[in-house]
Amino acid sequence: MARAHHRKEIVRTEAYNIHIIGAPAPGLRDLYHALLRVPWWAAFAVIVGTYLALNGVFAALYLWVGGVAHARPGSFVDAFFFSVQTMGTIGYGTMYPATNAANTLVVAESVLSLLTTALATGLVFVRFSQTRARLMFSSKIAIGPMDGVPTLMLRVGNVRKGNIVGAEFRVTFTCTTKTAEGMTIYRLQELTLVRTRAPALSRSWTVLHRIADGSPLDGFDAAKLAALDGELSVEVVGVDETSLQPVHSRHTWFAGSVAWGARLADVLSETPEGDMILDLRNFHEVIPVA
Repeated sequence: MARAHHRKEIVRTEAYNIHIIGAPAPGLRDLYHALLRVPWWAAFAVIVGTYLALNGVFAALYLWVGGVAHARPGSFVDAFFFSVQTMGTIGYGTMYPATNAANTLVVAESVLSLLTTALATGLVFVRFSQTRARLMFSSKIAIGPMDGVPTLMLRVGNVRKGNIVGAEFRVTFTCTTKTAEGMTIYRLQELTLVRTRAPALSRSWTVLHRIADGSPLDGFDAAKLAALDGELSVEVVGVDETSLQPVHSRHTWFAGSVAWGARLADVLSETPEGDMILDLRNFHEVIPVA
C-alpha cells in the first residue's frame, strides 16, 4: 500500500509561527497559486530561471544532435545562444538548423516557447491587475469610557489616496479556554460594533465596541486578558474606488497591545475658517483617561 507523503509547514503570523505537521504536499496544481502569493522579485526570479533552464536543456539537445550551421563544434555557448534566438523568435540568421534533427528540435522549442510565453504573460498580467489593500492600523487598542460606557477603540486608515467604498468591519476576540472535560480550546467570539460599515474609508476611521452586558470582554482586565492569551483581530473588506476591485485586510493585536484606561488621540480638528485638519501624526497615539 502506498503511503501518503506528509511534510512540515510553517505559517507565519504577526507575532509567532504556526508549525503544521502532516500537511500534504501542495503539488504542481498549486504552483500558480504559490506564484501569486510570493513577492514580485521571487515571481520574476522563477520566470527568468525557468526561461534560462529551458534554454540550457535545448542547448544540450542541440549539442547532442548537432546540425546547427555556423556553430562551433562542441560549443555549449553557441548552442545556448541559438536556443535563445529560437525561443525568443529573434532569428539573426547567423546560425540556423541544417539537419532534420535540428529542425525537429526547433519545432519542439517553438511550441514550448509559445506555451511558456503565454503562461508567463498571464501570470504577470494577473499580478499587475490585482489590487491589494494598503491599510494602516493603530499600534494599540484603547479601552476607556465613552458616554459613561467602557468602550474598545481601534483605528483603521487607507494609506493610498482615494477611498475604499462600502468598507465593512468585523472584530473577533480569541482566547484560550478549557471545556468542562478539561480540553483546551481556542474560542472565537465576534464583537458587536457600534458601526459595522463605513460608506467611504479614507485616511482614518475609528471602530468602536461597547463593553456592556453580554460583551465577550465584560469583566476583563489586563491581567485576565493576558492570562487567557487574548487576541483581538479586525477584518476589513470593501471595494477600491479606483480599480473597482474588492480589497481586504486584517490585523491582530495581542494582550500587550491593549491600553486599558485610555482613548485614542484626536486626529481631527477644525480651523477658525471652518476647514478640517486630519493630523495623522496622532494616528497611533493613546491618551490615558480616568
